[in-house]
Amino acid sequence: MLQQFGTYERSVRLLMVNQFTINLGFYMLMPYLAAHLSGSLGLAGWAVGLVLGVRNFTQQGMFLVGGALADRIGYKPMIVAGCVLRTAGFAALGLVDSLPALVAACAATGLAGALFNPAVRAYLAADAGDRRVEAFALFNVFYQAGILVGPLVGMALTAVDFRATCLVASGVFAVLSIVQIRELPARRATGGTESGRAASGSAEGDAPSVVGMAAQVRTVVSNRPFLLFSAAMIGSYVLSFQVYLALPLEARRLGGDGGAGTAATALLFAVSGLGTVLFQTRVTAWCKARTDPGRALAWGVATMGAAFLPLLAVAPLPVPDSDPGRWLMASVPPSLSALLLAVGTMIAYPFEMDTIVRLSGDRLVATHYGLYNTICGIGITLGNLLTGAALDASRAAGLPALPWLVLLALGVACAGCLRGLHRSGRLPTHARPEAVAV
Repeated sequence: MLQQFGTYERSVRLLMVNQFTINLGFYMLMPYLAAHLSGSLGLAGWAVGLVLGVRNFTQQGMFLVGGALADRIGYKPMIVAGCVLRTAGFAALGLVDSLPALVAACAATGLAGALFNPAVRAYLAADAGDRRVEAFALFNVFYQAGILVGPLVGMALTAVDFRATCLVASGVFAVLSIVQIRELPARRATGGTESGRAASGSAEGDAPSVVGMAAQVRTVVSNRPFLLFSAAMIGSYVLSFQVYLALPLEARRLGGDGGAGTAATALLFAVSGLGTVLFQTRVTAWCKARTDPGRALAWGVATMGAAFLPLLAVAPLPVPDSDPGRWLMASVPPSLSALLLAVGTMIAYPFEMDTIVRLSGDRLVATHYGLYNTICGIGITLGNLLTGAALDASRAAGLPALPWLVLLALGVACAGCLRGLHRSGRLPTHARPEAVAV
């Protein structure tokens, strides 16, 4: 993996390391924010939900704006702006205690993500060139490594003081901002330097106008194959998000609120993250050598649907009375599901990112990424509401298999949609290489 990393341009390597650092700073703080709000600050449940909800809503709602701005004024300014804004937002979370200030700080952190996420992916796609698929596979390794390490660092810092966690996370983004300003080359939407013209036709120094950005959005919204692909991929995001929702809830239900449930929950996250770090590049190389993007996407989403078969298999079984048996049931099926979700994501993600670029025709790539993230983010919100309702209904009706059947069916349906788009020629294809080095 390190050998492969060294073969990319300096800008691509920097973006990968930046993404690890971004996730390190984010995940050292966010998993512990709810406990701080409800415990140390004594906020009511509705207020905690409001603060966290504002962050998610701001990020999802502003992705399209962030992408359109990146295509209009360049990728680097948006990446730097996002990092600077998150520096301020994370520092504020450790220093303020009033509800309005906390809401504003969380809104700032969400807006920061909306600014740099589409720009980072568009920049990576531009500079990776024909090696986009492999670059996004390696990018996902750095992404998941940050998710693995961040909570461990945050756990150690939060044990001392949550304010220390916030200030260290803010410091991480401050250093990252400086590094981006000094080291990251300027890049426009055309893939050239910022002295060139963006795909939207604006020259360097042009102020982003509402009319110009509206024209960008209209161009992207009129891209019917892209919209169909986005709709087909919503289910994959609903499925993958269950590693944060349904799987931990099931592990807690089976293992209890004590140590068994906590250990089982930690295990499924470790399995998911380590699996991606260790095997992502190998899985991508195997898929690229044997199939085309459309089939790989369908395989990946189908695997994500099949991830719930282990839980479906043990759903009719009673929970063991013994502690060892209870722990095994709480840890093994959810961990197998988490691993299969990770495998499905490993298969699909690099081809998914590459397909967005191909569907965009290499034009307004960041705007396409922004709209894609917004569509999938709305899908995640609705999907989580329905999944939560299915979990509640299954327990009330004594039908423990219901949620897993619904999620399995969702995976099959979305894989079928992707297969249909592939067969109809709406998804771009490329010739398979003879071999791909790992």
